[in-house]
Amino acid sequence: MLQTTITPFKQKLSSPLTKKGINVLQINLGKRCNLACTHCHVEAGPKRTEEVTPEICEQLIKLIHQFPEIKIVDLTGGAPEMNYGFKPLVEAAKATGKQVIVRSNLTIFFEDGFDDLPEYFAQHQVRVVASLPCYLADNVDKMRGLGVFDDSIRAIQWLNKVGYGNKPDLILDLVYNPQLPTSEKFSLTPQQSKLEQNYKTFLYEHFEIVFNNLFTITNIPVGRTKMHLERKKLYAPYLQFLESHFNNSTIENLMCRDELSIDYLGNVYDCDFNQMMKLPAKTRNGETLTIAKLLEAGSLDLINEVQTAAYCYGCTAGCGSSCGGALV
Repeated sequence: MLQTTITPFKQKLSSPLTKKGINVLQINLGKRCNLACTHCHVEAGPKRTEEVTPEICEQLIKLIHQFPEIKIVDLTGGAPEMNYGFKPLVEAAKATGKQVIVRSNLTIFFEDGFDDLPEYFAQHQVRVVASLPCYLADNVDKMRGLGVFDDSIRAIQWLNKVGYGNKPDLILDLVYNPQLPTSEKFSLTPQQSKLEQNYKTFLYEHFEIVFNNLFTITNIPVGRTKMHLERKKLYAPYLQFLESHFNNSTIENLMCRDELSIDYLGNVYDCDFNQMMKLPAKTRNGETLTIAKLLEAGSLDLINEVQTAAYCYGCTAGCGSSCGGALV
């Protein structure tokens, strides 16, 4: 029996959720995308035009150069590759010795003007984190559009051909998302290590595909996922389900603690979900932050406490969820 109210997330914590030293810069380059997936928390799609401006791109490049403590530059979108500034940011990060992650939908490789991407990724040793929410075609096409599974398989084979999943410096990770619920029979993501083995076996046997890691990511009730849940009158029950599976041992490893999330306008957030819900990061004095303010201050460590909301239960339920998969 699920509870009927939702406890404010802060009240679940034994102490305030504080930032650690910042070493990850996650940049959402914009909402332009060749797909419009049903579970997209960014609400990206082919009709969206919002993207980074040249001015903001220059500020981001300065940020990457100015702060050696940034070890990872994590590029997302939309389809990050479609949005302004993608290649300059990749090259700035690589020039300063940082790891670059691109969160790719894979199908972008088959759009006009983007067929150089697999070789470009390999040349710059970009770590590819690719969405493949299931290893079965029907499930993927339901979530992401007809034919997306077949295109994704062709794209992964292409990445394998240029060395991804085979060479130690060419890392290819896949991302599992559960199907969106249509009733109150909610479930947590399966055990990551076991599901990874299932993916590896199936994809190799059927397509001779290899990859490095599988990340299991919970559907956070934000963006299109939230809209879907609201349409089905499942939003509050889903939050209650997530709260009922709160796991305190996930708190230490939450991604919001060591990263800054930047939007295409140059505003700063604790995580991508807060960004989509317009819940900005706050300094100790309660001020909101921009890239310009970080550059002026000469510090990334201006935030003491992470801003939280009810959807934070999604990252802390069961084994936890982050951009790098399970937390415990």
